[in-house]
Amino acid sequence: MKTTFYKFSTAIIAFSVALTSCTKNFTEVNTDPNNTPHTLPQQLLAPALASTLNYNLLRNRNVNNELMQVTVDMGDGQGEVFRYDIRDNVSDYLYNGWFTDLTNYKDLYKTASDSLTLNTSYMGISQICQAWVYSMLTDTYGDVPYFHSNEGRDSLNFTPAFDRQKDIYTDIFKRLDAADTLLKKGTAIVPNSDPVYGGDVSKWRKLGNSLYLRLLLRISGKQDVTADVIKQIQTRIADTTNRPIMTSNAESAILKWTGGALVSPYVSVRAQDFRAPAICSFFIDHLSAWSSPFIDIPTYGTNGVCRWGIAPAAGNFIGVPSGYSPGTGAPKGAYFYATDQTVNSAVPLTLQTDPNTGIIMTYAELNFIMAECIAKGWISGKAGDYYNAGIQNCITQWIPTWSKKITDYTSAADITWDDAATLNAKMEMIHLQKYYALFLTDMEQWFEYRRTGHPVLPKGTGLQNGGVMPARLKYPVYIQSTNPTNYKAAVASQGTDAISTQVWWQKP
Repeated sequence: MKTTFYKFSTAIIAFSVALTSCTKNFTEVNTDPNNTPHTLPQQLLAPALASTLNYNLLRNRNVNNELMQVTVDMGDGQGEVFRYDIRDNVSDYLYNGWFTDLTNYKDLYKTASDSLTLNTSYMGISQICQAWVYSMLTDTYGDVPYFHSNEGRDSLNFTPAFDRQKDIYTDIFKRLDAADTLLKKGTAIVPNSDPVYGGDVSKWRKLGNSLYLRLLLRISGKQDVTADVIKQIQTRIADTTNRPIMTSNAESAILKWTGGALVSPYVSVRAQDFRAPAICSFFIDHLSAWSSPFIDIPTYGTNGVCRWGIAPAAGNFIGVPSGYSPGTGAPKGAYFYATDQTVNSAVPLTLQTDPNTGIIMTYAELNFIMAECIAKGWISGKAGDYYNAGIQNCITQWIPTWSKKITDYTSAADITWDDAATLNAKMEMIHLQKYYALFLTDMEQWFEYRRTGHPVLPKGTGLQNGGVMPARLKYPVYIQSTNPTNYKAAVASQGTDAISTQVWWQKP
């Protein structure tokens, strides 16, 4: 009996020792040393940026460029954007895509603020990206969900209220201020996680402050905020030591399509589809008249091809007038050629494969912002200097080897700055050049035209919407059934859900 008891006791002890051995360092033993159970912020940034720029570039191509007379996707049927005839389903793509990406940027912030993965720089970058995407959303649609958007997963709020654009802008500026404070700490990030600045946090800070100026200018025409906006612009420009902004093309925010997971969305467009839209006469005629380096054939191409990948259809760079009535269009002239066309292989001419098309904001744009603020008398300086710098940096952004003296170029092109011109004439000069500086930059050409009325675009006889540039895109149709109460409240507050309804900053 005693023997049996001792054997049983020994077995219990042995089992206990074995159990202790099995559970000792359990977490460490059962954790893959080559991976982490926690999502890291450096894993989230590049995919989110690439996704947003995919949406931006594709709608830049078939909405912005058609409205802003860069291209004319020739056709006589319904739904031709260049005639201001926009199908309802066009709205869904950006609305769905941008809100999806906001979830990604919010996840980046949440992960970066976790005690295990704390990184204030990723938090600041997330705030800049959220401000950027929210600004595009509200500038495209007007009032949109903001303060309670993207709460479906965590709070089960699938029917968020639509917030007023004025309130959205007020909070966007708070986001950008918060981002600047976070980035000021200078916490290092993983260089290869950042396809825009390669981990240079100081450049992200400059982007945030430059974006702040873009958005201040966007709402500057709204009478109830104009005085405050001017004061803010003056304060920020006077203190760029504490609020640094871009100072060169090297600080432009451009995602490089380097391959792998970072492939331009244009690559997925069929070659015949990519070259199908004609280049608009408004876009190409100015470049031709100026002898622009973008169509400097002897230097940048053979077989009649230019740096932006524009090819002539019949030996000459002749565009198609936009807004023509059905059945009256001119023959197709110049077009953006695709990857299957024979070109000078020494120069990456096609926009389909160009690694530099992932544009968020450029130094050239900032120069034109400064030129406008000086021309309006809001800040001191020489508007002509910034005007020239905007032109020069637009060109060298795409053609780094271009070295012609800028005043010689503007003189020969007859686009020399005129200090004696009227403010309206100065605005036309600035915004005609800014139009080219904003090439491929999401919907910015359209946003700026709606803000200023510049550059002046010719009006074709076939335009719909009363011949007036669309002021917004309509909300996706499904919103009416999935969020009817808040949809109706938004329409009652903002106005009819139509492309003719102006958003808050467009109204006097």
